[in-house]
Amino acid sequence: MSDAPDTSLDPDVLDVLRTRVLGGALVVDERRLSGGFSSDNVLLRTDRGKSFVLRRYPRRNTCAVEAALMRLVADRVPVPEVVYADDGGELLGEPFILTRFASGVPLTAVFAGASEEDGPQLAQAVAEVLAEIHSVRFGRSGFFSDGALRPDAAPPDHHDDLVAFVEASLARGHADAMLSGAEQRALVALAAASAPLVAAAGDADELVHSDFNPKNLLMRPGDHGRWRVSAVLDWEYAFSGSGLFDLGNMLRFPEDLPPGFTYHFAGAYEKAGGFLPERWREISEALDLFALADLLTRSPDHPLFAKAAAAVGHRLTRTR
Repeated sequence: MSDAPDTSLDPDVLDVLRTRVLGGALVVDERRLSGGFSSDNVLLRTDRGKSFVLRRYPRRNTCAVEAALMRLVADRVPVPEVVYADDGGELLGEPFILTRFASGVPLTAVFAGASEEDGPQLAQAVAEVLAEIHSVRFGRSGFFSDGALRPDAAPPDHHDDLVAFVEASLARGHADAMLSGAEQRALVALAAASAPLVAAAGDADELVHSDFNPKNLLMRPGDHGRWRVSAVLDWEYAFSGSGLFDLGNMLRFPEDLPPGFTYHFAGAYEKAGGFLPERWREISEALDLFALADLLTRSPDHPLFAKAAAAVGHRLTRTR
Protein backbone atom coordinates (compact mmCIF):
# COMPACT_ATOMS: atom_id res chain seq x y z
CA MET A 1 0.00 0.00 0.00
CA SER A 2 1.52 3.33 -1.06
CA ASP A 3 1.81 6.49 1.02
CA ALA A 4 -0.35 8.47 -1.43
CA PRO A 5 -4.10 8.05 -0.94
CA ASP A 6 -5.68 5.61 -3.39
CA THR A 7 -9.17 7.07 -3.15
CA SER A 8 -11.96 8.69 -5.13
CA LEU A 9 -12.87 11.03 -2.27
CA ASP A 10 -12.35 14.72 -2.87
CA PRO A 11 -8.91 15.87 -1.63
CA ASP A 12 -10.55 18.59 0.45
CA VAL A 13 -12.68 15.94 2.19
CA LEU A 14 -9.59 13.86 2.92
CA ASP A 15 -7.79 16.87 4.32
CA VAL A 16 -10.68 17.74 6.64
CA LEU A 17 -10.88 14.15 7.85
CA ARG A 18 -7.12 14.06 8.47
CA THR A 19 -6.91 17.34 10.36
CA ARG A 20 -10.28 17.52 12.13
CA VAL A 21 -11.34 13.91 12.70
CA LEU A 22 -8.49 11.41 12.32
CA GLY A 23 -5.89 13.20 14.42
CA GLY A 24 -3.46 13.65 11.53
CA ALA A 25 -3.79 10.12 10.12
CA LEU A 26 -3.65 9.94 6.33
CA VAL A 27 -6.21 7.94 4.36
CA VAL A 28 -4.24 5.59 2.11
CA ASP A 29 -6.98 3.36 0.78
CA GLU A 30 -10.73 3.64 0.18
CA ARG A 31 -13.45 1.21 -0.88
CA ARG A 32 -17.14 1.81 -1.33
CA LEU A 33 -19.46 -0.44 0.67
CA SER A 34 -23.08 -1.36 0.35
CA GLY A 35 -25.22 0.34 2.93
CA GLY A 36 -28.43 2.05 3.87
CA PHE A 37 -30.96 3.33 1.36
CA SER A 38 -30.38 6.96 2.40
CA SER A 39 -26.62 6.87 2.93
CA ASP A 40 -23.32 6.24 1.18
CA ASN A 41 -20.67 4.18 2.96
CA VAL A 42 -16.92 4.21 2.34
CA LEU A 43 -14.31 2.02 4.03
CA LEU A 44 -11.20 4.06 4.86
CA ARG A 45 -7.79 2.70 5.82
CA THR A 46 -5.16 5.00 7.28
CA ASP A 47 -1.39 5.04 7.31
CA ARG A 48 -1.60 4.09 10.99
CA GLY A 49 -3.21 0.74 10.23
CA LYS A 50 -6.69 1.72 11.40
CA SER A 51 -9.92 1.16 9.46
CA PHE A 52 -13.03 3.31 9.60
CA VAL A 53 -16.35 3.61 7.79
CA LEU A 54 -17.44 7.02 6.55
CA ARG A 55 -21.23 7.11 6.31
CA ARG A 56 -22.60 10.15 4.46
CA TYR A 57 -26.21 11.28 4.06
CA PRO A 58 -26.80 12.96 0.69
CA ARG A 59 -30.51 12.13 0.71
CA ARG A 60 -32.29 11.60 4.04
CA ASN A 61 -30.43 12.88 7.09
CA THR A 62 -30.67 10.37 9.92
CA CYS A 63 -27.12 11.04 11.09
CA ALA A 64 -27.95 12.39 14.55
CA VAL A 65 -30.46 9.64 15.25
CA GLU A 66 -28.15 6.82 14.17
CA ALA A 67 -25.19 8.17 16.12
CA ALA A 68 -27.29 8.63 19.26
CA LEU A 69 -28.81 5.16 18.99
CA MET A 70 -25.48 3.41 18.51
CA ARG A 71 -24.08 5.25 21.52
CA LEU A 72 -27.18 4.42 23.55
CA VAL A 73 -27.05 0.67 22.96
CA ALA A 74 -23.28 0.22 22.75
CA ASP A 75 -23.05 -1.36 26.22
CA ARG A 76 -25.59 -4.06 25.42
CA VAL A 77 -25.71 -4.54 21.63
CA PRO A 78 -22.70 -5.02 19.32
CA VAL A 79 -22.60 -1.91 17.09
CA PRO A 80 -19.82 -0.01 15.33
CA GLU A 81 -18.09 2.49 17.61
CA VAL A 82 -18.98 6.08 16.72
CA VAL A 83 -15.79 8.14 16.37
CA TYR A 84 -17.33 11.36 15.07
CA ALA A 85 -20.76 12.57 13.98
CA ASP A 86 -21.61 15.79 12.14
CA ASP A 87 -25.35 15.96 11.63
CA GLY A 88 -25.26 19.59 10.47
CA GLY A 89 -22.79 18.99 7.65
CA GLU A 90 -20.41 21.73 8.81
CA LEU A 91 -17.19 19.82 8.07
CA LEU A 92 -17.89 18.07 4.76
CA GLY A 93 -20.87 20.01 3.45
CA GLU A 94 -23.21 17.12 4.22
CA PRO A 95 -23.99 15.10 7.36
CA PHE A 96 -21.74 12.15 8.15
CA ILE A 97 -20.79 9.61 10.80
CA LEU A 98 -17.35 8.09 11.10
CA THR A 99 -17.26 4.73 12.88
CA ARG A 100 -14.56 2.21 13.52
CA PHE A 101 -14.75 -0.61 11.01
CA ALA A 102 -16.65 -3.58 12.45
CA SER A 103 -15.24 -6.87 11.22
CA GLY A 104 -17.36 -9.93 10.64
CA VAL A 105 -18.98 -12.21 8.11
CA PRO A 106 -22.32 -11.03 6.71
CA LEU A 107 -25.12 -13.24 8.00
CA THR A 108 -26.26 -13.68 4.39
CA ALA A 109 -22.99 -15.51 3.70
CA VAL A 110 -23.24 -17.54 6.90
CA PHE A 111 -26.76 -18.59 5.99
CA ALA A 112 -25.66 -19.59 2.50
CA GLY A 113 -23.21 -22.11 3.93
CA ALA A 114 -25.22 -23.18 6.97
CA SER A 115 -26.07 -26.81 7.67
CA GLU A 116 -29.18 -28.15 9.37
CA GLU A 117 -27.21 -28.29 12.62
CA ASP A 118 -26.32 -24.60 12.33
CA GLY A 119 -29.90 -23.33 12.12
CA PRO A 120 -30.89 -23.56 15.82
CA GLN A 121 -27.60 -22.07 17.04
CA LEU A 122 -27.80 -19.15 14.59
CA ALA A 123 -31.40 -18.57 15.63
CA GLN A 124 -30.28 -18.33 19.26
CA ALA A 125 -27.43 -15.91 18.51
CA VAL A 126 -29.62 -13.58 16.47
CA ALA A 127 -32.63 -13.80 18.80
CA GLU A 128 -30.54 -12.92 21.86
CA VAL A 129 -29.33 -9.70 20.24
CA LEU A 130 -32.81 -8.80 19.04
CA ALA A 131 -34.29 -9.31 22.51
CA GLU A 132 -31.58 -7.02 23.90
CA ILE A 133 -32.47 -4.32 21.36
CA HIS A 134 -36.13 -4.57 22.34
CA SER A 135 -35.26 -4.23 26.01
CA VAL A 136 -34.54 -0.53 25.35
CA ARG A 137 -37.71 1.47 26.11
CA PHE A 138 -38.69 5.08 25.42
CA GLY A 139 -41.94 5.61 27.32
CA ARG A 140 -44.08 6.04 24.22
CA SER A 141 -44.18 5.01 20.59
CA GLY A 142 -43.09 7.24 17.74
CA PHE A 143 -40.33 8.19 15.33
CA PHE A 144 -37.08 9.98 16.17
CA SER A 145 -36.35 13.34 14.59
CA ASP A 146 -33.02 14.15 16.23
CA GLY A 147 -30.34 12.92 18.58
CA ALA A 148 -32.46 13.57 21.66
CA LEU A 149 -34.32 10.35 20.79
CA ARG A 150 -37.69 11.63 21.94
CA PRO A 151 -40.35 9.76 19.94
CA ASP A 152 -42.51 12.12 17.87
CA ALA A 153 -46.24 12.02 18.45
CA ALA A 154 -47.23 12.25 14.77
CA PRO A 155 -45.98 9.50 12.45
CA PRO A 156 -44.94 10.52 8.91
CA ASP A 157 -46.34 9.30 5.59
CA HIS A 158 -49.32 7.19 6.72
CA HIS A 159 -47.19 5.07 9.07
CA ASP A 160 -50.19 4.84 11.38
CA ASP A 161 -52.54 3.58 8.64
CA LEU A 162 -51.58 0.36 6.84
CA VAL A 163 -54.20 0.65 4.09
CA ALA A 164 -53.30 4.25 3.29
CA PHE A 165 -49.59 3.40 3.36
CA VAL A 166 -50.03 0.47 0.95
CA GLU A 167 -52.21 2.54 -1.39
CA ALA A 168 -49.68 5.39 -1.40
CA SER A 169 -46.79 2.98 -2.03
CA LEU A 170 -48.57 1.37 -4.98
CA ALA A 171 -49.45 4.77 -6.42
CA ARG A 172 -45.90 6.14 -6.39
CA GLY A 173 -43.99 2.92 -6.87
CA HIS A 174 -43.27 0.35 -9.57
CA ALA A 175 -45.57 -2.48 -8.55
CA ASP A 176 -46.90 -2.68 -12.12
CA ALA A 177 -43.57 -4.24 -13.11
CA MET A 178 -44.32 -7.39 -11.09
CA LEU A 179 -47.93 -7.33 -9.84
CA SER A 180 -51.09 -7.27 -11.91
CA GLY A 181 -53.87 -4.80 -11.22
CA ALA A 182 -55.87 -7.58 -9.59
CA GLU A 183 -52.92 -8.49 -7.35
CA GLN A 184 -52.47 -4.86 -6.32
CA ARG A 185 -56.14 -4.60 -5.39
CA ALA A 186 -55.79 -7.85 -3.46
CA LEU A 187 -52.81 -6.40 -1.60
CA VAL A 188 -54.91 -3.41 -0.52
CA ALA A 189 -57.64 -5.83 0.60
CA LEU A 190 -55.05 -7.83 2.54
CA ALA A 191 -53.88 -4.62 4.22
CA ALA A 192 -57.47 -3.85 5.23
CA ALA A 193 -57.92 -7.35 6.62
CA SER A 194 -54.59 -7.04 8.47
CA ALA A 195 -55.41 -3.68 10.07
CA PRO A 196 -56.85 -5.25 13.26
CA LEU A 197 -53.63 -7.23 13.66
CA VAL A 198 -51.61 -4.02 13.33
CA ALA A 199 -53.83 -2.45 15.99
CA ALA A 200 -53.18 -5.46 18.22
CA ALA A 201 -49.50 -4.48 18.33
CA GLY A 202 -50.63 -1.51 20.43
CA ASP A 203 -48.65 1.55 21.43
CA ALA A 204 -45.49 -0.34 22.35
CA ASP A 205 -42.35 1.64 23.20
CA GLU A 206 -39.56 -0.81 22.37
CA LEU A 207 -36.54 0.16 20.30
CA VAL A 208 -37.28 -1.19 16.82
CA HIS A 209 -34.34 -1.48 14.43
CA SER A 210 -36.80 -1.72 11.52
CA ASP A 211 -34.27 -3.19 9.07
CA PHE A 212 -33.23 -6.18 11.14
CA ASN A 213 -32.31 -8.86 8.61
CA PRO A 214 -29.28 -10.86 7.43
CA LYS A 215 -27.79 -8.07 5.29
CA ASN A 216 -27.43 -5.82 8.35
CA LEU A 217 -25.91 -8.39 10.72
CA LEU A 218 -22.22 -9.30 10.90
CA MET A 219 -21.18 -12.55 12.53
CA ARG A 220 -18.02 -14.02 14.03
CA PRO A 221 -17.22 -17.55 15.15
CA GLY A 222 -17.15 -17.93 18.91
CA ASP A 223 -16.37 -20.78 21.27
CA HIS A 224 -16.67 -24.29 19.86
CA GLY A 225 -17.49 -22.91 16.40
CA ARG A 226 -20.69 -21.24 17.56
CA TRP A 227 -21.54 -18.06 15.69
CA ARG A 228 -22.06 -14.75 17.50
CA VAL A 229 -23.32 -11.40 16.23
CA SER A 230 -20.37 -9.01 15.94
CA ALA A 231 -22.28 -5.93 14.73
CA VAL A 232 -25.78 -4.68 13.97
CA LEU A 233 -25.57 -2.14 11.15
CA ASP A 234 -27.76 0.53 9.53
CA TRP A 235 -30.03 2.11 12.15
CA GLU A 236 -31.52 4.70 9.77
CA TYR A 237 -35.12 3.44 10.07
CA ALA A 238 -35.18 2.81 13.84
CA PHE A 239 -38.13 4.01 15.91
CA SER A 240 -40.03 3.31 19.13
CA GLY A 241 -42.82 0.77 18.74
CA SER A 242 -43.51 -2.94 18.62
CA GLY A 243 -40.56 -5.29 18.34
CA LEU A 244 -42.76 -7.53 16.20
CA PHE A 245 -41.79 -5.30 13.26
CA ASP A 246 -38.27 -6.74 13.56
CA LEU A 247 -39.47 -10.32 13.83
CA GLY A 248 -41.53 -9.91 10.69
CA ASN A 249 -38.49 -8.47 8.93
CA MET A 250 -36.13 -11.21 10.05
CA LEU A 251 -38.48 -14.01 9.01
CA ARG A 252 -39.73 -12.28 5.83
CA PHE A 253 -37.96 -14.53 3.31
CA PRO A 254 -38.06 -18.08 4.74
CA GLU A 255 -36.36 -19.48 1.65
CA ASP A 256 -33.19 -17.60 2.67
CA LEU A 257 -33.09 -19.03 6.21
CA PRO A 258 -31.23 -22.23 7.13
CA PRO A 259 -33.16 -25.32 8.21
CA GLY A 260 -34.40 -25.09 11.77
CA PHE A 261 -33.89 -21.34 12.07
CA THR A 262 -37.53 -20.23 11.97
CA TYR A 263 -38.68 -23.03 14.28
CA HIS A 264 -36.14 -22.18 17.00
CA PHE A 265 -36.10 -18.39 16.63
CA ALA A 266 -39.26 -17.60 18.62
CA GLY A 267 -38.29 -19.84 21.53
CA ALA A 268 -34.78 -18.40 21.66
CA TYR A 269 -36.21 -14.87 21.60
CA GLU A 270 -38.54 -15.56 24.54
CA LYS A 271 -35.79 -17.33 26.47
CA ALA A 272 -33.63 -14.23 26.04
CA GLY A 273 -36.35 -12.05 27.57
CA GLY A 274 -38.37 -11.04 24.52
CA PHE A 275 -42.16 -11.03 24.79
CA LEU A 276 -44.37 -12.68 22.18
CA PRO A 277 -48.15 -12.24 22.40
CA GLU A 278 -50.69 -14.69 21.07
CA ARG A 279 -50.82 -14.71 17.27
CA TRP A 280 -47.42 -13.01 17.22
CA ARG A 281 -46.55 -14.51 13.82
CA GLU A 282 -49.70 -13.14 12.20
CA ILE A 283 -49.18 -9.74 13.79
CA SER A 284 -45.54 -9.61 12.70
CA GLU A 285 -46.49 -10.46 9.12
CA ALA A 286 -49.18 -7.77 9.16
CA LEU A 287 -46.66 -5.20 10.40
CA ASP A 288 -44.17 -6.31 7.77
CA LEU A 289 -46.62 -5.28 5.04
CA PHE A 290 -45.43 -1.72 5.67
CA ALA A 291 -41.90 -2.71 4.67
CA LEU A 292 -42.96 -4.89 1.75
CA ALA A 293 -45.09 -2.09 0.33
CA ASP A 294 -42.20 0.32 0.74
CA LEU A 295 -39.87 -2.04 -1.13
CA LEU A 296 -42.28 -1.90 -4.06
CA THR A 297 -41.47 1.81 -4.38
CA ARG A 298 -37.83 0.99 -5.20
CA SER A 299 -36.56 0.66 -8.73
CA PRO A 300 -37.42 -2.69 -10.37
CA ASP A 301 -33.70 -3.40 -10.68
CA HIS A 302 -33.20 -3.02 -6.92
CA PRO A 303 -32.05 -6.41 -5.54
CA LEU A 304 -35.01 -6.63 -3.14
CA PHE A 305 -37.75 -5.45 -5.48
CA ALA A 306 -38.43 -8.82 -7.11
CA LYS A 307 -38.12 -10.65 -3.77
CA ALA A 308 -40.63 -8.29 -2.16
CA ALA A 309 -43.07 -8.75 -5.04
CA ALA A 310 -42.69 -12.52 -4.80
CA ALA A 311 -43.31 -12.40 -1.04
CA VAL A 312 -46.45 -10.34 -1.63
CA GLY A 313 -47.63 -12.85 -4.22
CA HIS A 314 -47.04 -15.70 -1.80
CA ARG A 315 -49.04 -14.02 0.94
CA LEU A 316 -51.88 -13.28 -1.44
CA THR A 317 -51.95 -16.94 -2.47
CA ARG A 318 -52.14 -18.01 1.18
CA THR A 319 -55.16 -15.77 1.82
CA ARG A 320 -57.26 -16.95 -1.11
